Amino acid sequence: MIPIEELLRFVREDAPWGDVTSEAVVPDVACRAVIRAKDSGTIAGLAEARALFEHFGVTVRQHSADGRGVAAGATLLELDGPARAILLLERTALNIIGRMSGIATRTRESVNAVRKVSPAVRIAATRKTAPGLRMLDKKAVVLGGGDPHRYCLSDMVLIKDNHLALVPLPEAIRRAKEQSLYRTVEVEVETAEDAIAAAVAGADIILLDNMAPDAVREAVRMLNERGLRERVALEVSGGVAGDDLAGYAATGVDVISMGALTHTVRNFDVSLDILKGAGTFRVP
Repeated sequence: MIPIEELLRFVREDAPWGDVTSEAVVPDVACRAVIRAKDSGTIAGLAEARALFEHFGVTVRQHSADGRGVAAGATLLELDGPARAILLLERTALNIIGRMSGIATRTRESVNAVRKVSPAVRIAATRKTAPGLRMLDKKAVVLGGGDPHRYCLSDMVLIKDNHLALVPLPEAIRRAKEQSLYRTVEVEVETAEDAIAAAVAGADIILLDNMAPDAVREAVRMLNERGLRERVALEVSGGVAGDDLAGYAATGVDVISMGALTHTVRNFDVSLDILKGAGTFRVP
């Protein structure tokens, strides 16, 4: 669960001096409202939306669970409570559910696509997330059946091309290994030869970056031929799209990481409607 203080930050951003429209127009009454799905897919963000509404005194009845599939038209949440609070939180809650569900849906689609080819291959995210939204984005990937990968630069060692422009590959791996035995060391390479060099130098994970499926397959073959494949986990990344997933899943790698899961998000459409005729009453 994302800490409530993180969620309240979004409310403060949207209403730094209050919701002037609702405060001016809407009397101090309670009402009933519903949040419904307008798309089909994997839902996410309900826990965060519920926490916000309950924090502001709204009673929430939840009709689905994060990580489940929903159909267009499904009721997700029923809300009873102060009308001004519901209106204050409306857009923030819908934004959270819409973005997280969009990520979870695409992740689930990607996981299903690779499992048809190789059930062992995992789909992972990257650090290509929107500013301030990383925890939500990563959680949405997990709800969609994916792996969050590292959350931040402090999680693990990932030696990339710009590191290797300053320090030779074997030396970079040696230094990383000497610093701590308890951190996983991953190194990014762009050729089969460098993949072999990384395995020999002791990398735990080798990221085959921007390599076409045929090139990845050749790297896997060469690692197998030299008895190095079982020493390392293999990840592919770099411009991987939905059309490429089956091809990469068939190469023999362990992980396919996709920045597109979080940097190019199609919002999942949800709506909040105040129920007319459900009755409104003055808040005690």
